[in-house]
Amino acid sequence: METNLFLIGLILLIIFAIFDLIVGVSNDAVNFLTSSIGSKVAPYKIILIVASLGIMAGVTFSGGMMEVARKGIFHPSFFTMPELLTIFLAVMLTDVMLLDIFNTFGLPTSTTVSVVFELLGAAVAISIIKIINNHESIIELGNYINTAKAMIIIFGILISVVVAFVTGAIAQFITRLVFTFNYQKRMKRYGAIWGGFSLSIILFFIIAKGASGASFMSQDMIGYIKDHSLVIIGVSFLSFTILLQILITFFKINILKIIVLIGTFALAMAFAANDLVNFIGVPLAGYHAYTSAMASTFPLTIKMEALSQKVSIDTSLLLFAGLIMVLTLWFSKKARTVTETEVNLGSQSEGIESFESFGFARLIVRQTYNFFEITKIIIPLKIRQFIYRRINPAFFKTEHNKNENTAFDLIRASVNLVIASALISFATSLKLPLSTTYVTFMVAMGTSFSDQAWGRESAVYRISGVITVIGGWFLTALIAFSCSFIFANIIHYSNIAGVLFLCGLTALVIWKSHHKHKSRTQSKNNYSVLNLKKIKDPSSAKNITFDQIGLYLREIKNILDTSLECLFLQDLSGLKRQVRSKRKIQEWSNIITANIFKIMRLSKIDSEGVNHRYAITTRCLQKIADAHRDILLRSYTHISNHHAGLLPSQVQELREVKKVFCDILNEVELSLTRKQNINYQTVVHHNEKLNYLAGELDKTQVKRILNESSKTRLSILYYSIVGDIMTISRENIKLLNVFHDSFD
Repeated sequence: METNLFLIGLILLIIFAIFDLIVGVSNDAVNFLTSSIGSKVAPYKIILIVASLGIMAGVTFSGGMMEVARKGIFHPSFFTMPELLTIFLAVMLTDVMLLDIFNTFGLPTSTTVSVVFELLGAAVAISIIKIINNHESIIELGNYINTAKAMIIIFGILISVVVAFVTGAIAQFITRLVFTFNYQKRMKRYGAIWGGFSLSIILFFIIAKGASGASFMSQDMIGYIKDHSLVIIGVSFLSFTILLQILITFFKINILKIIVLIGTFALAMAFAANDLVNFIGVPLAGYHAYTSAMASTFPLTIKMEALSQKVSIDTSLLLFAGLIMVLTLWFSKKARTVTETEVNLGSQSEGIESFESFGFARLIVRQTYNFFEITKIIIPLKIRQFIYRRINPAFFKTEHNKNENTAFDLIRASVNLVIASALISFATSLKLPLSTTYVTFMVAMGTSFSDQAWGRESAVYRISGVITVIGGWFLTALIAFSCSFIFANIIHYSNIAGVLFLCGLTALVIWKSHHKHKSRTQSKNNYSVLNLKKIKDPSSAKNITFDQIGLYLREIKNILDTSLECLFLQDLSGLKRQVRSKRKIQEWSNIITANIFKIMRLSKIDSEGVNHRYAITTRCLQKIADAHRDILLRSYTHISNHHAGLLPSQVQELREVKKVFCDILNEVELSLTRKQNINYQTVVHHNEKLNYLAGELDKTQVKRILNESSKTRLSILYYSIVGDIMTISRENIKLLNVFHDSFD
C-alpha cells in the first residue's frame, strides 16, 4: 500500500516536470531571444525557428548535467526513497509556483538558482527532522548537505553581475567608437574582422559550453579543446574573417544578421544543454530513487547510495523534453512578457517605462552624473569632442531612427551575444559557477548604458527596473529555500493530505497568476492602442489622436463615476482600487501628448494658429489628469482617515453635479471618436448648467458652514470635488473647440 502511494508521488513528479518545463522556458527564453527580437534581425518566426533548432541540439548534450539534481546539493546515501521523494515533491511544487509568479510580472530570474535553493531548503528540512529523530547534534547537518554549493552560487551571483555589466559596457563603448551609429559604411572596411572575432568566440562557446556535455565527446576530445583553446579560436578567426570579407565584398550580405542569428542559436543550445536539469533533473532523480528502491528487499528503508552513481539518460526522453520547450517558446505569452521587460530596459527610444523610479535609483543616477562631470575635467576637450561625435546617436541618422520598432541596432545585438558567450565560455573553462540569465541580462544592460539608451529622460526608470530584477534574483533564493523548507515539512508530517493540499495551492496560484497576467496584458494592449509608432501619415495620426482623447475621456468618466459612488457609500476598498488608476490616466495623458508632438513633427507646419491648438490640447490633457488625480486622492484620504462622511444632502447635490458632468464627457467623447458634428451649443448648455448648479450649491454649502452641520474637512472636500469637476468640464469645451477648428 505504501509503495503505491510513493508511485503516485512519482507520477506527480513527472506531471510537475512538464509544468516546470513550460514555466522555466517562459522565463529563460529571455536569455537567447532578447538580442534578436530587440534588433529585429529577422521576422519573429525565423528567430523562433533558429532558437528552436538550438534548443533541440542542446537537449541532446544535457545528460551530464543531470547529476546535479541527484547529488550536487545533498548526499543521497544519507536518505531513503520516501525521504527523497518528499524532497523532490517540495522542490517541484515550489519551482512551478515561483517561476510562474516571476513570469506573470515579466521578471527574468535564474532557474538554476531557484532549483538549487529549493533542493537546499527541502533537504535541510528533512535532514533536521532526521537529526532530531536520531537525537544527533545540529552539527551533523554538514554530513547531509553540501552547504558549500550554495555559498559558491551566491558568490557567483555577485561577481557575474558586476563583471558582466562592466564588460558589456566597455565592449560596447569600444565597438561603437569604431563603428559609430552609422555603421554600414565602416562594416565594408573592417566588418569582416569584427565578424571573424565574433563568430570564432561564438563557435568556441558552442563547443566549450554545449557540445562538451555530449555523449560523443570523449574525455580526450574535451581535454584537447581545453588545451588548444587559443589555437581553435585563432584558426576560426582567420577562416571566418576571409569568408565574411567575401560575403561583404561580392554578395553585399549584412554579416551582422548572420552573427546575431548564430549567436541566438548558440545561447539557445547552451540554455537547453545546461538548464534542462533545472526542469527535469529532479523528477528523473525521483524516478531513479524509486526504481532503485523497488529493486531492493526493503524499498522503504534502504539508503539511496545508488544515486551517487552516474546514470545514462535516454535520448528520446531528452528530445521529448526539448519538444515541450520548443512548443512553449512558440506559444507562451509569458515568455514574450519576460522578453519584453529586458528589451524595454535596453531600448534606444523613449517610451512607456515598465518601472517607477525610487530613491536608490535616483541616487545612482545623480552620482553617475557627478562622476562624468569630473571626467570632463580630467579628459582633454579635443578627445572628449572626438569621442562624443562618434558615440552620440544624435549625430547619425541610424537604422534605429528609420525603424522605430527596433529597440536597438544590430551592432549592439551582436555585442550582447558575443560578450555573453565569451564570459560564459571563460567561466566554464575555469569551472566557475554562474547563471546564463545573470550574464546575458547584465551584459545587455551594460551595452544599453554605454549606448546612451539610458538618457536623462529614462535613466532613473531603467535603473529602477534593473535594481528590481537584481533584487528579484536574491529574492528567488530566499523564497525558494523558505517555501521548499516549509513544503517538505508539510509533506513529511501530513503525507498524502499535505501533497493534495499543496497541489491545490499550486493550482490556485497558477490560476491567479494567469488572470493577473491577462489583466496586465490587457493594460499593455490599451497602451498599444494609444501608440502612433507605426503611423507615418500626419492626417491619419491626427484622426487616431482624437480617437485616443475620446477613449481617455471615457475612461476618466467611468473612473470618476465609480469613485464618487464609493465616496458616497464610504467604500474604502472600492476607492483604493480606483486610486490605482491615477498612474494609468497620467500615462495615457503622457502618451497622447507624445503623439501630439509626433504629429507636429510629421506635419512640419510652422503655423502659429495650428501649433497653438497643439499647445492647448496638451495643457487640457494635463489639467484633466491633475483634476482626476485630485478627486481620487482627496476622496481616498478623507475616507481612509475615518473623517465624517458626506451629508445626505451633499451626496444628493454631488449626484446632480455628476450627472451633468457625465453628460458633458459623453457628448465630447462621441464627437471625438465618431467624428460627429454634434450640436456644440448642447455641450455649452450643459457646461452653463453645471456652472449655475455649482453657484447654487455654493450658497447651500455656505449655510451648512454657518450652522456647523458641515465641518471644515468635509467642506474642503465638497468644494474641491465641485471645483475639479468644473475644471474637467471647462477643459472639455476647449478640446471640443480644437476638434472643430482642426477639421474645418
